[in-house]
Amino acid sequence: MSMTPRASANAVPADGSRRDFLVGIARGALAGAAVAIGSDVAAQPSPAPLPRVTEAVTPFRVVTSSAAISDARRRLQATRWPERQTADDWRQGAPLAAIQALVAYWRAAYDWRRLERRLNAYPQFRTEIDGLGIHFLHVRSPHEHARPIILTHGWPGSIVEFLNVIGPLTDPTKHGGQPEDAFHVVLPSLPGFGFSDKPTETGWGLPRIARAWSVLMRRLGYTDYLAQGGDWGAGVTTWMARQHVEGLAAIHLNLPILFPPPLEGEPNQAEKATIAQLVAFNDQKSGYAKIQATRPQTIGYALADSPAGQAAWIYEKLGEWTDSNYEPEREISRDEMLDNISLYWLTNTAASSARLYYESFATDFSTQRLDLPVAVSIFPGEVFQPPRLWGERVYSRLFYWNEAAHGGHFAAFEQPAVFVEELRAAFRALRRGG
Repeated sequence: MSMTPRASANAVPADGSRRDFLVGIARGALAGAAVAIGSDVAAQPSPAPLPRVTEAVTPFRVVTSSAAISDARRRLQATRWPERQTADDWRQGAPLAAIQALVAYWRAAYDWRRLERRLNAYPQFRTEIDGLGIHFLHVRSPHEHARPIILTHGWPGSIVEFLNVIGPLTDPTKHGGQPEDAFHVVLPSLPGFGFSDKPTETGWGLPRIARAWSVLMRRLGYTDYLAQGGDWGAGVTTWMARQHVEGLAAIHLNLPILFPPPLEGEPNQAEKATIAQLVAFNDQKSGYAKIQATRPQTIGYALADSPAGQAAWIYEKLGEWTDSNYEPEREISRDEMLDNISLYWLTNTAASSARLYYESFATDFSTQRLDLPVAVSIFPGEVFQPPRLWGERVYSRLFYWNEAAHGGHFAAFEQPAVFVEELRAAFRALRRGG
C-alpha cells in the first residue's frame, strides 16, 4: 500500500482528497478457540470459515491443516512461468529469476509450522466489533506503568511485520530500554486480512476501522492509550486522531499522510524534491494500487488461484519499498517474507485485503488536519520523504519529527531496533511535554 499523488504548486485540490488530486494528474474446530486453515479434503483445500465470535474477547489459536500446506506446494510445483522480462531491472516488475528463487524456496525449504508455533506462543484473541470478528494479539508488559499502544499494519503487510518488536516494546529492560519505555501491545489484523473476518458488504473503510479500534481498546479496559501505524495503519491511526476517539492520547506515524502536499506559495527545494518523488511513484509504481482500488475482485481471482502469483504481487513491494536497493533479502529474511506471503495465501485474503483500496484509497487516505499530539518518523527507504514543514502545516501539535538512518516502508519489519527506538524517543518527548 502507499501513495499516488502527483503535485505541482498550481494544482492542489482544496479538500485534499486523492480522487480529485488524481483526476488533476490525469488532466495534467473449537468455536472461538481455534481455526483450521484449509480442509483435509484432498482436492483443492480452501480456508475453513473462521469461528463465530461475540463481543466476548475469546482466545484463539492458529491450526493449519497439512492438506492446505501440501496443496500450496503442489500449486507451486505446477507454476506456469511467463518469459523473462525484457528489461534488466525492476521497471517491468519483479524479475523472473528473483521470483523463481523465492518460489523454489517456498516449495522446498520454507516451514509454515514455525510461524504457526510463534503466533500461538502469543496471547491471541478474536472479538466481534460492528458485525465482524476481529483478530488481535494482546501482549501485556511486566512493567506496571506501561502505556497501552495499538499498532496497525498495512498492505501488503500483516501482524507478521511487528513480531520482532513485541519483546522490546513490552519488556524494554531486557532489550536496552528503561521501565518507562514499556508498552502494553495490541496488534490487530485489519478487516479482510489474516484471521480477521472478511467484510461481506461495502463500507469498511478507514473511518469505520478507526472506530472499531476504539471499541477494541475500550473493551480491553484501556482508557488512555497511544496508536501507531504506517501504510494503511497510518490511515487508520490518522482517522483515530481525526475522530478524537475516546481514550486516544497521541499517535505516531511512520508514513505521514501529507498528500496532496500542503503547499503555500512556491515550493522550496526540499518540497520540490518530495513532489518529484510523488510524481515518480504515481507515474512508475502505482499500478497495483489503481488495480486494487478499481478491480479488487478481478485481481483476486488470479492471486487466490496461484501462490506464485501471490508471492510475486507482494515480493515486488518488498523490493521496491525497502531500504535495500531492490535486494529485499538484505533487510528481511526469505523466511520472514514467506511468513507474510503464506499468511495471505493460507487465509485466501488477496481479494478481501485489496478491497480496502476500493473503500478508501481515493477518499479517506488523504491529508487530515489533526489537533491531537502527533509524532513522525521518516525512514530513508520510504516511497516519499516529506519535509517537516508539511507536518507543521497539518499537525498543530506535532511534538516529534525525526529522520531515521536506516529502514523503509516496512519499518518494523526491516529495522525492528530502529523502529523501537523511534517509538521510545517519540513518547519520551511526549512525557517531557513535547
